[in-house]
Amino acid sequence: MLKYLLKRTSEFLITLFGITTISFFIIHLAPGKPTDILSELNPKITPEAREKLEKYYGLDKPIPVQYLMWLKRVIKLDFGESFSTDRRPVWDKIKERLPITIGINLLSMLLIFAIGIPIGISSATRQYSTYDKVTTVIVFIGYAMPGFWLALLLMLLFGVQLQWLPISGIKSMNYETLSFFGKVVDIGKHLILPVFVAAFGSLAGISRYMRSSMLEVIRQDYIVTARAKGLPESVVIYKHALRNALLPVITLLGLSVPGLIGGSVIFEQIFSIPGMGQLFWLSVMQRDYPVVMGLLTIGGVLTLIGNMLADICYAIADPRIRRQ
Repeated sequence: MLKYLLKRTSEFLITLFGITTISFFIIHLAPGKPTDILSELNPKITPEAREKLEKYYGLDKPIPVQYLMWLKRVIKLDFGESFSTDRRPVWDKIKERLPITIGINLLSMLLIFAIGIPIGISSATRQYSTYDKVTTVIVFIGYAMPGFWLALLLMLLFGVQLQWLPISGIKSMNYETLSFFGKVVDIGKHLILPVFVAAFGSLAGISRYMRSSMLEVIRQDYIVTARAKGLPESVVIYKHALRNALLPVITLLGLSVPGLIGGSVIFEQIFSIPGMGQLFWLSVMQRDYPVVMGLLTIGGVLTLIGNMLADICYAIADPRIRRQ
């Protein structure tokens, strides 16, 4: 197992290096420079002043040199300073928003697996029943429904018409005056819609994968033998079949992380949530290269950690992986 972990860690570092390299060169292919925003908003700026700005930000150097300079800082866990007017360290801007995005994504994943796996199991054990047909139709509608459209519909229904839930931010205006329990309830109300929107699309996919995997497993000979021995159906399904049926779903654990992080750009912008997604959008619009690279690096690390956790869980669930 230790050898397996060392191998996965080395692959983690190599992949992360590739992600940062490709990302750095791609964002510099976009037309314009960060100084264009400053110079275009000031018609009195001279070409000499523009050159000084580019030299100040290090944009006058070749892109490979800029990347090496950035890489040396990142090795020391220094993402540099933002190009925006506040000139704050990139890490300070990210760490303010990182817990919010991670918290929403963790809650979304818990919701996905807590609901999607039972739906998949029950649909497989009741194949072609009315329940199976109804859940199939519902999950396919959810899979095909655009997340931003669903978010707007939920905001209109629960926030505007019924006024049950807030539709923006994560705290109310009177948050500081509330008790501890009141603060928890207030944040919970603000997170209901974003978490549901983030989880809804993936929920459909997980339930379908779980259904097909369970259908394949319950047709195996050892399941037939377990039933022939007179074991209760719950023991056959949840003890003998479920562990093997979970293997493909565990693989999806790592694949779902990039989708959740990427989707946070949409729902954080719609719900005005001060997370990494909203910061990424604002940084791209401002061509704030250090913040964009910092967010891409953090997102890449979180994605690779998700993949590594999926591999470790796969090895724990399947002894053949550990032996290999």
